[in-house]
Amino acid sequence: MKLVGIRRGRAVEVAVHLGDRVTPVAEATEFYADLGRWLPVAREVREGEVEVAEVTLAPPVPASARVICVGLNYRAHAAEGGFTPPEHPTIFGRWTASLSVGGTPVPVPAGEPGLDWEGEVAAVVGTRLTDVDSATAARGVLGYAAFNDLTARVAQKLTQQWTLGKNADRSGPLGPLVTADEVGDLAAGLRVRTRVNGETVQDGNTRDMIFGVGELLSRISRTFTLNPGDVLATGTPEGVGYVRKPPRFLQPGDVVEVEIDRLGVLRNPIVPADERP
Repeated sequence: MKLVGIRRGRAVEVAVHLGDRVTPVAEATEFYADLGRWLPVAREVREGEVEVAEVTLAPPVPASARVICVGLNYRAHAAEGGFTPPEHPTIFGRWTASLSVGGTPVPVPAGEPGLDWEGEVAAVVGTRLTDVDSATAARGVLGYAAFNDLTARVAQKLTQQWTLGKNADRSGPLGPLVTADEVGDLAAGLRVRTRVNGETVQDGNTRDMIFGVGELLSRISRTFTLNPGDVLATGTPEGVGYVRKPPRFLQPGDVVEVEIDRLGVLRNPIVPADERP
């Protein structure tokens, strides 16, 4: 099952996406507050009510969601940056305000030579997790989505804290949520590809992840409780722009795509800084 968000004024509703049509199910906060009620309703949808072209899409998560990101979680990516594989996951956060969807123009922040691409798999939590083991955490995943952790490298590297460089306006495009039963175990391998203007710049596989989804969620849950709707961005494979010689960044006019097995293609154009909201 594929779920998307639909923006209606200030509210976001979760909807089932079938072909080129969608069917609203419930307001996002209500949906995640009672998945036991709303998931069966969503699974009963057999035909979309409204054409996708007639609605405004939004990330299918509640406004209260935490977006928890993992750095250096692919062995080859750690190596290309000159890092040894970390003993503990490198965790940083995004605000939900930085999230967007496929098709959304993403502006290059002022003072940046461009944006760097980071194609990733995002996991969305489907149950409350507090100090749980890895197996329990893995079973608590509602589904997965393609994600692009577009990064402002100048801002990121000003200090050892990455928050500023990881929260540029609209810099976190998130694709439709595909339920876990249709995706399977990431350890079995999903191909993760990123393209810039049709050229492949990343081609990795989730088999190369250092920390699996269950282990990541388990470790995080020891410190704070994870709630339904929280998002875990699992890290990016090798091939990012800043390590290239010379470095390469996304410029206004470029189109960046993230394609992940079973999750589809996430496509976004890059625009100038003066097109910020």
